[in-house]
Amino acid sequence: MKHSEQPTKLSRRHFLAITGLAAAAPNFFPSSALGRDGKTAPSNRIVMGVVGWGMQGPGDTKACMAHSDCQVVAACDIDKNHLKKAVETINKQYNNQDCAAYSDYKQMMARTDIDAVILAVPDNWHALISIEAARNKKDIYGEKPLARTIAEQQAIVKAVQDNNRIWQTGSWQRSEKNFHYGAEIVRNGLIGKIQRVEVGLPSGHADFAGTKDKTAITAPPAELDYEKWIGPSKMEPYIEGRVHKNWRWNYNIGGGQLLDWIGHHCDIAHWGLDFDNNGPLEIEGQGEFPPADAMWNTCTKYRINAKYPGDIEMVIAGGHSDIKGGTKWIGDKGWVWVNRGNAFESSNPDWSDSRSLPENLRKVKLHRTEGGNPHQRNFIDCIKSRKPTIAPVEAAHHSAIPGHLGLIAMMTGRKIKWDAQKEVIIGDSEASKLLSRDYRKYYRLP
Repeated sequence: MKHSEQPTKLSRRHFLAITGLAAAAPNFFPSSALGRDGKTAPSNRIVMGVVGWGMQGPGDTKACMAHSDCQVVAACDIDKNHLKKAVETINKQYNNQDCAAYSDYKQMMARTDIDAVILAVPDNWHALISIEAARNKKDIYGEKPLARTIAEQQAIVKAVQDNNRIWQTGSWQRSEKNFHYGAEIVRNGLIGKIQRVEVGLPSGHADFAGTKDKTAITAPPAELDYEKWIGPSKMEPYIEGRVHKNWRWNYNIGGGQLLDWIGHHCDIAHWGLDFDNNGPLEIEGQGEFPPADAMWNTCTKYRINAKYPGDIEMVIAGGHSDIKGGTKWIGDKGWVWVNRGNAFESSNPDWSDSRSLPENLRKVKLHRTEGGNPHQRNFIDCIKSRKPTIAPVEAAHHSAIPGHLGLIAMMTGRKIKWDAQKEVIIGDSEASKLLSRDYRKYYRLP
């Protein structure tokens, strides 16, 4: 094993094996190694690695490193420049040079001293890396949407469940007070029987990388392993404008604004409806698409109508002025709307002065996070307790399904009938093919 691959800190997995030795010869161990002097004991420290240092990876990792009982010891990326930045950032946090660098995620997953991993890679890689992590007994913080296709999502759920892993989705809105408040109002029946839910998402394309004008086909840069970056997806020529950060706008890799945001506002909608393990019965959609061969070819404007159990109608829209951004539940006794920026509105003015229900009204108490960086704090706490996180893998799976089915409805031009229990499309073999997609040679979905 190379020096760069050596474990840098004593992990909780290894701590118990040497505790007896420490007790027998305490003078050989500094008090900090045993959790004294205000330090976190190794037996209580979560050791992590991160895969992907593009748009979400840095923020997710820094939020975890802010907690003293978490230590990030490894980073993996197939862009050498990104990997260099990751290692420098992590080493700076700990004032050392101990972070191990990897270009092969399987090598990092094989390390037995790593308890958990942060996965922040393009959608087309979500399934393969998540499954590898779960099989190597790593707990996982994974970004949304859960995967590029429903079949991939199903494989992730199975791997996480089969290996008894803790999973936290980057659907961090669940850890914000206004979203929690709104969902609890709905779940406790304070707006009556739910009739309609409106989910407003962004439209168009956002030039996150400032590369919208980089449309020429060129050779990939030397620092990027483009062959591996494409991974299981169809090989296509390198164009700078559809790689880092802006891969979202190319269906070969991502799912556009619809799939990029479905794991946020639809996730909140499902939370309030108690549909973390349920889904729509029927779904229809209309959208506006650029040419299929355009650099950015994902839908720019869309409207999806879904029918849920209990005669609940859900509208998911981007680019339609009648559907306000965020999540709005409408019942027969009132309504509630929530959005980012601590936004909250309701039909009851008395609710607007608070961000939590009085205890006497909280007959249903949704998972509540606490502290700084609460979403990451919740992940770390659940790794220790082995209790489900606030955004477990099942919730991530079901919150993305309406987006996937809506896209299939738009692409086929047909109403999709969905069996939410068997998770199959009913009576449409052509549409059913879009639940998965072919993998490139040498890649296989386990």
